[in-house]
Amino acid sequence: MHCGLLKAGHPSAAAVILFGYLVSFYKGVAVAMEVTSSGPQTLQKAQGDTVTLGCTYSPGPMDTGELDIEWSIISPDTTQKDQPAISYTGGRTYIHGDPVLMKGLDFAAGNPSNGDASLSISSVSAAHSGVYQCKVKKAPGVDTRKISLLVMERPSVPKCWVEGGEAVGGPVSLHCKSPQGSPPLAYQWKREIGGPTPSEATHDPLTGELKISNHSEAFTGIYTCEVSNSVGKERCKINLRAFKPPNKAGVVAGTVVGCLLLFLILAIVIWLLVYRRRPSFEKEVSNEIREDVPPPESRPTSRMSSRNKGAAYSPVGGASQFPSSSSNSNSTTKYEYDSRFGYAV
Repeated sequence: MHCGLLKAGHPSAAAVILFGYLVSFYKGVAVAMEVTSSGPQTLQKAQGDTVTLGCTYSPGPMDTGELDIEWSIISPDTTQKDQPAISYTGGRTYIHGDPVLMKGLDFAAGNPSNGDASLSISSVSAAHSGVYQCKVKKAPGVDTRKISLLVMERPSVPKCWVEGGEAVGGPVSLHCKSPQGSPPLAYQWKREIGGPTPSEATHDPLTGELKISNHSEAFTGIYTCEVSNSVGKERCKINLRAFKPPNKAGVVAGTVVGCLLLFLILAIVIWLLVYRRRPSFEKEVSNEIREDVPPPESRPTSRMSSRNKGAAYSPVGGASQFPSSSSNSNSTTKYEYDSRFGYAV
């Protein structure tokens, strides 16, 4: 009776049932192969870390073809080809691309044919940053999953220092700077000893400066600066002190007295150098024998003159003679003048 009803009253019922079977068949084929990983599709990792890009899958009963798994790096330029990284087909694993860049790549599960095609990258660097695609195919089923990987550099240990002299009543600023690290870097100051950071101090998280416009002993203590980004953080510490400013009048007076003493010392040194050298210089000049001055003339004494009247003189080696007096003209005595003694011999 039911069959008769189908034939008589509902001529299109068989077609509806057949259509339902076909829809179920095609629907099962379309969604049979499915990548089941549900982790984050954007990862930020630090240099040197080991990263796992999840790609677990589940084939359907109608997927009877050969298993084919491929990881590739999507080119940001749509006009360029994607770069294959690693693949699994026919029961074997193949590495593609630059051997240096692909050195740390491997399937995380060892054998990806058991439903886990996750990719493991050891010791990642900035060159590993990119968009990775996992494609799992087992005919007629196929499915894909994309994961974005950003490799960043951890901040290095920052340097902390104080500017402003730490004088009470004057401006003081604490500075913190990390020379290495992927931006954006965020700086945060905290007082560990001495209470919380005073509200009067202004802080810039981008430059790492903590500024105090009117310093006092209330601001003293141990301060810690923490620099961080999405993959790491580092710290440095500094001890902020407070000094009373010196008396300006005393500083000026001390400066003047110091200058006067300096001038006096210089004057004494110059006097010693000049006047202690002068007597020695005069003595040297007085003892100096001038070779260009001829010896003084020799004058016979009066006694020699009276004794040697009428004697003729002639220099040694010369022929000069002195005439005798008129009273003794007949006898003449010759004498020779010797310049060594200054008189006739």
